Amino acid sequence: MVYKVKLQSFEGPFDLLVYLIEQNRMSVYDIKVSEITSQYMEYIREAKKYDVEVAQEFMVMAAELIEIKSRMLLPRAPEEPGEELMEDPRSSLVARILEYKQFKEIADFLKEQEELNLHIHTKPAEDLSEYTGEGEELLKSDMDQFANAFMAFLLKKQRLEEMHRTYERVERARMSMENRITQMTELFRTRKVVKFSEMIKNDDSPFNRVITFMSLLELLKQRSVTAEQKKRFGDITIKRVETGEAND
Repeated sequence: MVYKVKLQSFEGPFDLLVYLIEQNRMSVYDIKVSEITSQYMEYIREAKKYDVEVAQEFMVMAAELIEIKSRMLLPRAPEEPGEELMEDPRSSLVARILEYKQFKEIADFLKEQEELNLHIHTKPAEDLSEYTGEGEELLKSDMDQFANAFMAFLLKKQRLEEMHRTYERVERARMSMENRITQMTELFRTRKVVKFSEMIKNDDSPFNRVITFMSLLELLKQRSVTAEQKKRFGDITIKRVETGEAND
């Protein structure tokens, strides 16, 4: 069977050798030199056929494979008792292939780590000297100083909470006032005159009544309505301002 090596680029002769050994599912320690040599030479012939430049080291390896193949084909003399065993012609090649594979695995590992590191972004160094000095002075303080510091902390925390609550109340009032102004504007689209008592008669909440009154003041400021109170503490009559009247 003729074995065709797929023409591709190899980093060197050992890269091609490892490829052929793995493709043929051979053991590195038991390389079929005759078969590997034929396939190796086939690759070189194919490369030259397509005008692919073959590096000098590929030719050196080809000559070495042919030499090992020739030595493997030579008949061996019968071994006499006590005579040292002849060295396998493949042993030197096997050692070099194992060494190449080891360095190849290390190179692949380093390349993988490099690709992973490309996705890692480091934070610039910061000056941490203020945190690496002597211990906190509070550790040397007496109980009165510690209690005062703790009370100051609680007071500060209380002030912050109160500030947050005030902000929430103001924000809630602002939102409620905007909604109330919208409601009152919709009401005056259908009615020209409305009593203030009508607006708050179904609302028992003091907060909502204040919001209604503040909304009325805002509408007066915008000259969208007019208000009249004929006597002290009396009801307020609110009238819609027509478009022409507002411009006068």
